[in-house]
Amino acid sequence: MPNVYDKLELLAITLPPPTQSVGAYVPVQRIGNIAFVAGHIAKRDGKPLAGKLGAEFTTAEGKDAARQVAIDLIATLNGAVGDLNKVKRIAKIMVLVNSTESFTEQHLVANGASELFGEVFGDVGAHARSAFGVAQIPFGACVEIELIAEVE
Repeated sequence: MPNVYDKLELLAITLPPPTQSVGAYVPVQRIGNIAFVAGHIAKRDGKPLAGKLGAEFTTAEGKDAARQVAIDLIATLNGAVGDLNKVKRIAKIMVLVNSTESFTEQHLVANGASELFGEVFGDVGAHARSAFGVAQIPFGACVEIELIAEVE
């Protein structure tokens, strides 16, 4: 696998600081070689990107939001593991999409994150996934994603 940091540079991605918890939980819980990364919400300029898919946001906008959440998840994983080249597998992501009752393209929104993990980690980024439409996400955010990874 190529160096993950080289891939990030090639993609012109600068990792933000790791996300801190805003409640009674930790951002990452590591059990053995498994890292459970808490849900991260979509943000713009440091504030929650609030709204519903199918009302305030299009599928394409939701996909872009999911991609940005994936970058934040990578940054938090980097902070916990110390070296992204130690990631052996992105095992699973769960994508929650704040959407109207009639919106049915949650899987397409989730592709924003899935595709980025593939671009950054190559085959190691191939993962299982769940994508759900939900009535609301904390702070009214349009997308929330959590991640499970195997690490060295």
